Parts: sequence; C-alpha cells; structure tokens
Amino acid sequence: MAYQWEFRPRPYTDAEAADLLAPVIDAETADWHYNKHHKGYVDAMNKIETELETADRAAANGNYSNVGELKRRFTWNHAGSLLHDVYWEVMGGDGDPTKGPEIKAAIEAEFGSFEAWRADFKAACIAAKLSGWGVLAYDQLYSGRLINLQVDEHHYGAMWGGIPLIACDVFEHAYYHKDGWARAAYVENFINNLNWERINARYLKFVQK
Repeated sequence: MAYQWEFRPRPYTDAEAADLLAPVIDAETADWHYNKHHKGYVDAMNKIETELETADRAAANGNYSNVGELKRRFTWNHAGSLLHDVYWEVMGGDGDPTKGPEIKAAIEAEFGSFEAWRADFKAACIAAKLSGWGVLAYDQLYSGRLINLQVDEHHYGAMWGGIPLIACDVFEHAYYHKDGWARAAYVENFINNLNWERINARYLKFVQK
C-alpha cells in the first residue's frame, strides 16, 4: 500500500488566519495559498507514491523514463510541502524576537546582532528568483551554524542536513495579490509578523535537544 502524506494543519484556523496574517497577505491569499496551492503539493506526492508502486524500474535511464520523472517531481513536491508547513507555522505573531530567547541568542551569536540577521535574511529573500524562498536553516550535518539560504524554486540552493527554522515564500503568488511587485515590502511585513515563540519551540525541538 502506497505511503500517504499528511496535509498538515496550520497552528490556527482558517478564520483566524485572515486576521493573524493580514499584515502579510490578504484573506483570499491566506485561503487559497493554503487550501489549494499547498494542498496541491501534498496531493501530488500521494499521487506519485501510488504511481511509483507500478512504475517500471527496469526502464529507468538518464534521458527519460516514467520512474525518473516521478522521482524528480516527488522531491519538488516534498520540498514545497515541507517549506509551506514551516511558512505557516512561523507566521501570525507580533515580530518580537524577545519572545524566543534561545533562538534570538543563537542568531546574535552567529550574525553579531539581530538586525544584522534581519538584513541578511531580507536580502536572501529579495535576491531569490521570482519563484523561490528565503530560509533560516540550521546546518546540522556540517558546521552547526545558523545560515540564511537563498533558495530558487523549492530546492536549488537548499542544503543537505539543513533544518529550516524560518521559511519565507517569495513565489509571486505569495504576495502579488496584495503587494504587487513590492517584494521588499512583503518580506518586511513577513518578518514583522513572525511568531518567535513558535520559532523558538522549533529551534529547541530540532537544535537544542
């Protein structure tokens, strides 16, 4: 039986999302981005899992094969699903980093100051391609550092062993409905809407065990 991926709930209801996320995205975007777009990645993973059960492995080759394309699109949809889980989890706060004392201290130790981290994270978000992400990741397997990643699409620029602690979706669909071309304004609003209590809990869960 094919593995079934879960479409994970946000830490707030759809009705609450309209108010909590209003500084970043409008109510319509908060709805369709989660219930249609994000859900679509999870649905695609489950469809791929089912099709892989009967895919012809013997026909695999470096040019084109059904199994090759299924595996290629699986990682795309998996990355999209995971990053969206983090995106929704970290939004809906008042942007006060003092509510996440451990992660704030770790950021200051790595970047010199919270404002230096903020400037670097914002630059990573703005510099990503029109389809991409800005991600604060913990480099678990190599350096043990916190690193701001500029990720194009869902995975170009991702880091093996990197645990995403904050993920900012900068695909155009995330902000054009409200902010048009003004990606910088959207990113600024995103940072100001971060829920540092949940980010801190994520840090403690995955980093300071």
